[in-house]
Amino acid sequence: MTSSRITRRSLTAMAVLTLPWLLVCAALYLWGLLGLGPALLALLAGAALTLLAAFPYGSDLSRLAAHARALARGEDRTPPHPHTALAADMLGAVAQLRKSWRAQAEEAEAKVEFQETLFESLPPPLFLLSGQRRIVRANLAARKIFGRELQGRDLAAVLRNPPLLDAAELVLAGEPGREVEFALPGPSDREFRAMLEPLPHEGAEGIAAVLTLHDVTALRLMERMRADFVANASHELRTPLAAVLGFIETLQGPARDDPDARERFLSIMYDQASRMSRLVADLLNLSRIEMNEHTRPVQRIHVEQILRRVVEGLELQAEQRRMELLMILPESLPAVMGQEDELTQVFQNLLDNALKYGREGTPVEITVDVTADLPPPMAAKSGEGIRVAVRDHGDGIAREHLPRLTERFFRVDTARSRRMGGTGLGLAIVKHVINRHRGALSIESELGQGSCFTVLLPVAQRESK
Repeated sequence: MTSSRITRRSLTAMAVLTLPWLLVCAALYLWGLLGLGPALLALLAGAALTLLAAFPYGSDLSRLAAHARALARGEDRTPPHPHTALAADMLGAVAQLRKSWRAQAEEAEAKVEFQETLFESLPPPLFLLSGQRRIVRANLAARKIFGRELQGRDLAAVLRNPPLLDAAELVLAGEPGREVEFALPGPSDREFRAMLEPLPHEGAEGIAAVLTLHDVTALRLMERMRADFVANASHELRTPLAAVLGFIETLQGPARDDPDARERFLSIMYDQASRMSRLVADLLNLSRIEMNEHTRPVQRIHVEQILRRVVEGLELQAEQRRMELLMILPESLPAVMGQEDELTQVFQNLLDNALKYGREGTPVEITVDVTADLPPPMAAKSGEGIRVAVRDHGDGIAREHLPRLTERFFRVDTARSRRMGGTGLGLAIVKHVINRHRGALSIESELGQGSCFTVLLPVAQRESK
């Protein structure tokens, strides 16, 4: 079918080019009747030569048309060899046009690929919704949470939250963007802030709105922890303060002239005031440490010197409970980068707890060594660390309480802790100091077997001579 069209066009082109010669030949034929035969033969020869000269133009036009149709179909075909300068110029123009189209297509393809990569790489879960509330597309973060088969599903089948679905209906109906917070049930509940925004015009694939989910679980947890902290701190201060005020009223009234009662009440008031003072001091220390937690200390500290001073300061307390502080140290230890006062407080808190909660008459063992067995974050930055393990032989701690031991004001036995003068902030301070020193704290305990608190501190880089 194609070859017949090409033949007709070729003949038409040749006819147009040779038509004047045919008319001349007809006239000369009539003239030949008058005896002009040689002239007629010359003219016929000229017509034949014209036909031969016009044939390459027709052939080039046919092949050029076939080449153009092939390019339009997307075929990558080698251009035909032109027989005339005009056809060569036309093929050059087609080649330039093809090159320009290819560059534009590659640019458009690169833009689409970039947009696809950007959409997939966005951290928050992202959904593109149709006007019928169906999911047209979902990025990788969304598929990780809600499953891979999301395309084409109704939003209600993926997120069964009535306020969120109502907001989606309003936005798809033309209302402005909405925000909704909801909880996603699961093994560990997660909280999200959903942001729905309509598109000004319906996009490709019928996309009418964008739904973005922001995980606010950590934020809400921090808010609850802050509220709990304020409530606990208020309670811890209010309890001794109420006792002091009560004794003051008693001393102003019935016990005003009773020396024995006055002496006893003043002693209790002193204990309660001391408790408040310790609590305020611990709160200030914790606040200061948290403010500086992102800044690592830069002093070169020798842990064994700090431990010896702390042990020496607690010997009297140990003697009162008939306990012994046993320290096992290697001959030499490398230095660590640290802040001396903060590390002193860490070991003071750990040894003080061991003396308080260890059984009377049992030893407290402090073992210090150098280890290359470090957690991944520490191992990536330091080849070795100093390990300090403080072990007591007390009643131990139930396994379910271990993850919460470093929370502010958490106590396994509240009455016993208060009776021993604890503020509930000691281990929280230990945790934040160790974090600031880029170390690690681990806790092991069994009921009836005692507890072991282990501190890992990265070794300081050797000083270059």
